[in-house]
Amino acid sequence: MTELARTPKQLGNLIRRTRKNQGMSQAELGAKTGLRQATISEIEAGRPGAKLESILKVLAILNLEIRIDPRSIGSSTDIESLF
Repeated sequence: MTELARTPKQLGNLIRRTRKNQGMSQAELGAKTGLRQATISEIEAGRPGAKLESILKVLAILNLEIRIDPRSIGSSTDIESLF
């Protein structure tokens, strides 16, 4: 299954859905990644300021990965409006 996430909120929603589908609580995911439950909550909410290292730990535990592809719609200047 391939999902597209272009914003922190979309990435957070994808992480939340995957975690729940795997039957894991935020606290359990935090324990497996060495992160606080509050950090997991912030990542899932798409709040700015989450460290890339933390996001990568979460993705690894959930068996997800980041893939970089050219944008399928819009131009490269559109990204500025996302943030």
